[in-house]
Amino acid sequence: MKGKAKVILWSGIALFSAFILWTALICSVDVRAVGPDGSEVGFSAFNVWFHSLTGVDMVLYTITDWLGLIPIIICMCFAVLGFIQMVKRRSLFKVDADILLLGGYYLLVIFGYLFFEMVPINYRPVLIDGFLEASYPSSTTLLVLSVTPTLMFRIYRRAKSGVIKISTYVFSIAFSAFMVAGRTISGVHWATDIIGSILLSFGLFMIYLYFVMIIDKRRKNDGIQ
Repeated sequence: MKGKAKVILWSGIALFSAFILWTALICSVDVRAVGPDGSEVGFSAFNVWFHSLTGVDMVLYTITDWLGLIPIIICMCFAVLGFIQMVKRRSLFKVDADILLLGGYYLLVIFGYLFFEMVPINYRPVLIDGFLEASYPSSTTLLVLSVTPTLMFRIYRRAKSGVIKISTYVFSIAFSAFMVAGRTISGVHWATDIIGSILLSFGLFMIYLYFVMIIDKRRKNDGIQ
């Protein structure tokens, strides 16, 4: 398990580092004012080319926007689970360690979202209700790809029914694929926004997995099932 944990940790660090490098490149490579109201974007030739292929589909944008509530609901369900444990056990510190870690992970994802809202790297290729909105990384993609893997992981660990496990896997993979494709081809993001979200979300998730494995190891050493 020790070797596997290290592989997962270094994979997460590599993906997170790739996200940082990717962000730096977007801020410095082929930066031109090709967006609405003269807004600048890196990798402008590639982004403009890709955007010309997809065009803009505001119906798809609206659908994926509303479906973005699903990962939020998933987060709320885990929060309720943790709250119930806290009430029953009369202490926050008696809540299952993996549930507390999951809460910390979700807070980190939220922090990432808020940070890039306050420090925009670039803006959307289209105006939303007449205004420029921060576009990098795609917050919906980040949320979906950060939360749905945790749903699959938690169900795998806690559910006993194979039907429930398989159903969760199928839903999570299909939903994630639809959302990523939908945000990409709806034309409300530059292609580099989607790539950045994929790198960040999987990087954070792999690091989260590493800490879960550390907790499991400590529980096993302490004789806790």
